[in-house]
Amino acid sequence: MSGVTQVTVAADEGELRLDRWFKRHFPQLGHGRLEKLLRTGQVRVDGARVKAGHRMAAGQVVRIPPLSDSAPDKTVKKAPPRPVSERDAAALLATVLYKDDDLIALNKPAGLAVQGGTKTDRHLDGMLDALRFGGDRPRLVHRLDRDTSGVILVARTAAAAARLGRMFQSRDMEKIYWALVVGQPRHPAGTISAALAKTGAPGHQRMTWDEEEGKKAVTDYRTVAAAGGKVTWLELSPRTGRTHQLRAHCALLNTPILGDHKYAGHSRTTPDSGLLAEIGDHLCLHARELMIPRHNGKPITVVAPLPDHMARAFAELGFSEDEAKV
Repeated sequence: MSGVTQVTVAADEGELRLDRWFKRHFPQLGHGRLEKLLRTGQVRVDGARVKAGHRMAAGQVVRIPPLSDSAPDKTVKKAPPRPVSERDAAALLATVLYKDDDLIALNKPAGLAVQGGTKTDRHLDGMLDALRFGGDRPRLVHRLDRDTSGVILVARTAAAAARLGRMFQSRDMEKIYWALVVGQPRHPAGTISAALAKTGAPGHQRMTWDEEEGKKAVTDYRTVAAAGGKVTWLELSPRTGRTHQLRAHCALLNTPILGDHKYAGHSRTTPDSGLLAEIGDHLCLHARELMIPRHNGKPITVVAPLPDHMARAFAELGFSEDEAKV
């Protein structure tokens, strides 16, 4: 490789350690040489000096000096995405909430994975060719859980991906989630500050409260409405972006999210009978609103309509979306 290059961290590389990121892209580069490049400031992330253990974030830009004897391994190539079916393309286009030259905002359906994995062939990343609109293939810049619905952004250019990624990392984006939870919090509003760590075997992992080994996680919440103390509508505003943060924090409040069997079990989060019992088979967590700062104008606020199962639950419980207006 000749000359200094700038590489943008992909969406699926967020949370990777920098040394492991280099191992993935430049397997012939020894750890000792990487450490020297870091010490001398030849490798930087977003213009700053970092250590080998630095945790990457999607959209960050890595400065890479000439590595003539450590060219990236060209034998491992990402498989090209499958052609998008007409049905999937039409369904995805119907979810577009906002579009400009830099980004597209979608209302992700509950149940659609953002990226592929074991036994996951149908996912948002595999459908992004349907959103070219005559330009480049869009890029993921953040994620939502498979079963969480709501606003998700994709970038239309590499420069926009880097910029949006930095905004998510620095928490410049303001996010609001709506959740239906079982029970009622002791305090109608407050802040949950509980560090979270991943535990469990692969495929069965979950986040648990661990102040010693966990990563800082902070969520503001307020009660919008309640139905007899059995089900409460919470508005959640995460200050940090940990995996399953809102789900774990709601469980720590002793008010698990309706339908969240991972964090409270099926019997606790599914009513015994009626419409809510049916709805309780679906996670009632929705990324309702995202405020996107713009360098050349007013922020853009994108609002995602509720998914069908939550809209039916609102109607059954007598909740009105207007109640969320402060």
